[in-house]
Amino acid sequence: MDETLNSVYDDKSIGICRMIVRREIMVWNLDADRPIYSQLVEKLQLQIISGHYPPGGKLPSVRELAAEAAVNPNTMQKAFAELERGGLIVTQSTNGRTVTEDTELLRRSRLLLAQKHVDMFLDKMRGLGYTIDEAIAALDRMKGGTADE
Repeated sequence: MDETLNSVYDDKSIGICRMIVRREIMVWNLDADRPIYSQLVEKLQLQIISGHYPPGGKLPSVRELAAEAAVNPNTMQKAFAELERGGLIVTQSTNGRTVTEDTELLRRSRLLLAQKHVDMFLDKMRGLGYTIDEAIAALDRMKGGTADE
């Protein structure tokens, strides 16, 4: 463990250590039942709007992220193109890709993603036979530390 910590200070291993740290933060649990590129878009979008990659921050290269996610670089490139079409990332000819600095777009994207997750939660609760009020009450109980019915 000390060798790993010491290697952070070795200039030659900084890129490797940075990548290892990112792997610990971003878990690429990809589902074979859904298109890989759309899952990559979702995971990168989440990392961007949650602030893991800050506004104006430089993104890792396509090859680096593809290696990290164990996917074909062309698949990662397709995900990047989708994020660029949506305005979340910007390609700069000399600086690679960066996260947009449009904080309003990031805020709206965050709200839309939150709404999507709430809708999915409510759909699953309806599938369990809960009404919306019962689902909210269940959340309130769990928030208070009790999960009893």
